[in-house]
Amino acid sequence: MEKSYPKTRSHSLDAPEGPLAEHLDAFQGMLYDQGYPQETIRRYLRLVADFSVWLKRKKTSIEEVTHKTTLRYLRYRAYYRCPRKGEQYALRCFVQLLQDNGIVAREAPVAQTPAEKLVSEYALYLHHQRGLSATTIRTYRSYAYLFLKKLYGDGATRLAELHACELIDFVQHEAAQYPTRTHSIAKVLRSFLQYARYRGLIRLDLAAAIPKVAHWSMTSIPKAISPEHARRALASCDRSRPVGRRDYAILLLLARLGLRSGEVASLTLDDIDWEAGTLNIHGKGGQESPLPLLAPVGEAIADYLKNGRAHSEIRRVFLRINAPIRGFRTSKSVSNVVKYALERAGIDSQRKGAHQFRHALATQMLRQGSSLAEISEVLRHKSPDSTRIYTKIDLDSLRILAPPWPGSRS
Repeated sequence: MEKSYPKTRSHSLDAPEGPLAEHLDAFQGMLYDQGYPQETIRRYLRLVADFSVWLKRKKTSIEEVTHKTTLRYLRYRAYYRCPRKGEQYALRCFVQLLQDNGIVAREAPVAQTPAEKLVSEYALYLHHQRGLSATTIRTYRSYAYLFLKKLYGDGATRLAELHACELIDFVQHEAAQYPTRTHSIAKVLRSFLQYARYRGLIRLDLAAAIPKVAHWSMTSIPKAISPEHARRALASCDRSRPVGRRDYAILLLLARLGLRSGEVASLTLDDIDWEAGTLNIHGKGGQESPLPLLAPVGEAIADYLKNGRAHSEIRRVFLRINAPIRGFRTSKSVSNVVKYALERAGIDSQRKGAHQFRHALATQMLRQGSSLAEISEVLRHKSPDSTRIYTKIDLDSLRILAPPWPGSRS
């Protein structure tokens, strides 16, 4: 049975012309399924209809339409009309629809430089063999490409001729220019060189030649959001609206279960076991961990799913509010939820990210007498050092807990 969509045709679309005319209905259906409002659908349809007329005048067949064709049309259109936001995106989506339906051929991918090709292969290795998260892989990709680009530019990557002095010079240069990220660059470079040796691109263990960079992991206490600020952030969510229901559920997952932002973003409907009352969390390194679905958290998620989430076949729990309707792509979307909640609550904080809720949960557990092993289990830490840092509680808290020293003046 075919889907029926609300009529969005205006008088300018009653008799569309050109090679694209017969595909406007399919484009309308796609936009409707993705949750676009009616006015936006009408505007995008008029744009494609005008594009179709332009193609007819240029005697261009539909088989010749590419993304480059849409850019030429938009340049032409800019001479006669004020460009509007979203026009390039709309035409890109339309051409993608034609390609997906086999109406026009897919464009040949842009040729990669040797460095880009090698970094792409390295990223696949990190995903399939190491099980790293998308966010971590992006960081590793960028630093590995920076290294290859500086050494070889767009030319061949002659790793077999690589010398330890070149590695040392690169790390020292980055340390002088960007001291705060030097430790991360050295770590990524070791990983990349181990991969290169695994591939047979280098014979020696050059990873051992990377100079060690001081990394004082215990110099500062993790910055946690205060209980009062956390309450205000939660209270700032207007739970009478879909976006408020969604954001409230996300903030509770961060505050009560200590999830990482990427773990919230990747949560799917299949990860929720309502009968057992558990959540299956996809953590770092492909690790999966069941966590108890606390009653307040479960109620908030259920409220969002019933009364706030758009009707969609997408399995991600948390979806965008505005079209195109889709799941959160990266952890940044979750961090933005935190950022806007703090702004609504009038909280002026240097830190806007989601991790401060995770730190707050660990700090609260420690002050309530939980052991480091218990905190490590809840936060799913792999390394004891990740948990040990929470023992550096601020001095004010220690002064409250510590009894007076015998013989000291009160």
